[in-house]
Amino acid sequence: MNLTIKITVLILLCTISSQAQELFVYTEPASNMPARSIGIRLNNWLMDEPGTARINYHFIPEVMWGVNKRLMIHMEGFFSNRKGELSAEGIGLYAKYRILSNDRVYYHFRMAVFGRFTTNNADIHQEEIETFGHNTGYQAGLIATQLLHKTALSSTIYYEQALNNQGAGHEFPNILSNKAINYSLSGGRLLWPKQYTGFKQTNINIMAELLGQHLLDNNKQYLDIGVAVQFIFNSQTRVDIGYKRELYSNMQRTSPNGLLIRVEHLLFNVL
Repeated sequence: MNLTIKITVLILLCTISSQAQELFVYTEPASNMPARSIGIRLNNWLMDEPGTARINYHFIPEVMWGVNKRLMIHMEGFFSNRKGELSAEGIGLYAKYRILSNDRVYYHFRMAVFGRFTTNNADIHQEEIETFGHNTGYQAGLIATQLLHKTALSSTIYYEQALNNQGAGHEFPNILSNKAINYSLSGGRLLWPKQYTGFKQTNINIMAELLGQHLLDNNKQYLDIGVAVQFIFNSQTRVDIGYKRELYSNMQRTSPNGLLIRVEHLLFNVL
């Protein structure tokens, strides 16, 4: 366990001296998508359920709108195979507003506030709170992102509250904690190209992210690591391939480990 944590910290520290882009896979940076643009994002989660041969598949499509340089809005849909076949489970609304920008050549520090509200009709089957696909509820928090000559680090902290899921028998159990503090630390580096000559160049980034949750009513917690490779084509189409693994947990989680495959495409200046 101690060796795993040391390796994880080493990966994150190595990103400080490497080149990176301010785009992360498991978290959002403080920066927004371009103003007056529309984006389509398709999230595919394939998560291993411990003790069984079952693979939990969650499909989360998003429509993203860059309202202006400070405000971005996402509409989200939640689908999973928990009932045996892929079925709709809920919807969500996410908004992020940039509150601080300290921009210089090859450098910026930015901060943003964000919130998400979701509704879900799935049964509540774990102690972990996840309003991005599992629980009805809301979250609100703060993001700080540092970019230094293509090197990016980002940290997020947010409060999350679970409510009753929709449908008979899907009320939130009284014996579980319905409040949590979530936190993350993310870093990445650019592998290719070595030098920029134009926006049409393919970019390849790698990144590592630490993701944690602390339940407020019973002090249970977990810590995960997510590692990923990211491809950006023509500065417009993005493909992420990531794997998330539990480092520590003393709470019940249905499927903490697994693969994320995401495809995203931006349409610039359409609004």
